[in-house]
Amino acid sequence: MSRTRLRGFSRSDTTRAEAFSDGVLAIAVTLLALGLADPPHRPGGLGHALLAQWPAYLGYLASFGYVSVIWLNHHQAFVRVRVMDRGLHAANLLLLFSTAALSFPTAVVADALQADPDGSDARVAVALYAGLAAVMCLSWVAFYHQLARRPELLTPDVESTYVRHGRLRSWAGALAYGAAGLLGVLVAPPAAVAVFVVLPVFYFVTSDGFPAER
Repeated sequence: MSRTRLRGFSRSDTTRAEAFSDGVLAIAVTLLALGLADPPHRPGGLGHALLAQWPAYLGYLASFGYVSVIWLNHHQAFVRVRVMDRGLHAANLLLLFSTAALSFPTAVVADALQADPDGSDARVAVALYAGLAAVMCLSWVAFYHQLARRPELLTPDVESTYVRHGRLRSWAGALAYGAAGLLGVLVAPPAAVAVFVVLPVFYFVTSDGFPAER
């Protein structure tokens, strides 16, 4: 029996996209852990050296939390996505592109804060982190926008509020990370890092939608 000739970009199931995404997210978390290292120290100075690299711990906490809630929300999204089209693949790849790069600004922030927590380099570093984190949020905006344009990609029993909630959460995150970056540049870089640590909690708490409308 001859195969039907495919024309254009064909829709596909989510299996390969989910497997590829899980692999990228796993690597992203692993890269974050590589930023934690035994600090150089003199004999008897290990305790002080470990304490001195506190920015690396905060950066790891903030970024691990962010990637973790991305994985959680990504899983929840693909419970509801039935098939993929080109636009949804593009949005998903943008999300993975930005997530895979998160270890870079995490390391930059840790190094800059350790050198001078209130210096100009630290301010540039938190702005870099905030910018990439905001891009990650905007990739979710694109993801949900495509689902809003193509509701047939979703399972028939998906919640009526799912896409709207997802878009609101994504825009809120982009604005929050942007505001945190401004806080770090204009006021104090450690304050921005504190916001970076807390924001993933918002995404975790709202992963099942906003509590008032569940």
